[in-house]
Amino acid sequence: MTDVSVEMARRGYRVRVYASARGYEDASVKYPAHEVLQGVEVRRLPLGSLGKKRFFLRVLGTAVFHLQALLAGLFFPRIDGIFFSTSPPLIGVVASIIGAIRRVPVAYWAMDLNPDQLIAIGKLKPMSFSARVLEAVNRFILRRASLIIALDRFMADRLLTRGNYADKMLVMPPWSHDEHIQQRSAGDNPFRIRNGLQGKFVIMYSGNHSPSNPLQTLLDAAVRLKNDDSLRFLFVGGGSGKKDVEAYIRDHQLTNVISLPYQPLSELGDSLSAADVHVVSLGEKMVGIIHPCKIYGAMAVARPILYFGPRPSHIADLLDRHGFGVQVAHGDVDGAVKTIERLKATGSGELKRMGDEARNVMQEHLGQEALTARFCDRLEGALFEAHRDTGVSPVQAASNP
Repeated sequence: MTDVSVEMARRGYRVRVYASARGYEDASVKYPAHEVLQGVEVRRLPLGSLGKKRFFLRVLGTAVFHLQALLAGLFFPRIDGIFFSTSPPLIGVVASIIGAIRRVPVAYWAMDLNPDQLIAIGKLKPMSFSARVLEAVNRFILRRASLIIALDRFMADRLLTRGNYADKMLVMPPWSHDEHIQQRSAGDNPFRIRNGLQGKFVIMYSGNHSPSNPLQTLLDAAVRLKNDDSLRFLFVGGGSGKKDVEAYIRDHQLTNVISLPYQPLSELGDSLSAADVHVVSLGEKMVGIIHPCKIYGAMAVARPILYFGPRPSHIADLLDRHGFGVQVAHGDVDGAVKTIERLKATGSGELKRMGDEARNVMQEHLGQEALTARFCDRLEGALFEAHRDTGVSPVQAASNP
């Protein structure tokens, strides 16, 4: 979202972003109420985050943020378009209402799909009242959108079951933050040195820990391999499943497993480069519902992929087409152990070949500069199409707010 905002501002648009004045992971963290960052005007709304420790506080904080965003959107003096994604939940309702009342185009970037995800992990029944309400909300948002961005062909297929939106849909993956991800060799990597990983073969999962990205098979494999001191398993990140991973490590007294929080963006390159192999996980029922973006960071630092999940899927498509990783089915602990041992025994030359292929694919087809330009071209197109009859372009309007 930041990259798109900055690029649109660079192209001459006046871009205003609404966000929370407090941190999402830690509500005690406070940010300035107003500042301009790289040409983007940022307005931060109070009480938009009350922390994540209690579900009630999360719901209340989200509701308060939605109300403030609705009022801001209704009374801001000049709006030519609205751009939103799927976080916080149901923000698309607010964006769509503003768009309908103000009669401006709305662009929707689908990062995950609900109620699909809640149904897939068993949190909702398909025909429950809540699921039907959420589905009705989805269809309202999709009808109102002038542009819909899906992350892969499987997600696009799911969205298209809700209506014939092909003419206003863009299918493209997100991009890695190339400027923050610099490949580093194992020998001079401060992250490896700081965490005692020198001389170890490191299997890393870096990203959100959640039921949608099951890690149980990898953890069970770590138990089987706990006597191999040359191996280290790293779980870096956060999310609702983080506590389960840490409880499993304690219960099984795993000295070969390290759990760490999300790393600062400035250290992301060192963190990702510390792995010899990166793990990507996708739940059996999650194809087309979520998109495991973590694969792009691993590809950017030229590391092979160990994929836990079903096929066909977007990840399986990439691995089948380019051969820079291997797939293991969820629940196949024997297969996971054999695959990890085979990867460790593979010569450094073959691992480097796989990693180099991953990075080449990133640079040639999935690079930040090319994808951001393509994305913003379509976003501009949606805005200009809506304003074509007025004779005033959004750029001109932005320069005379």
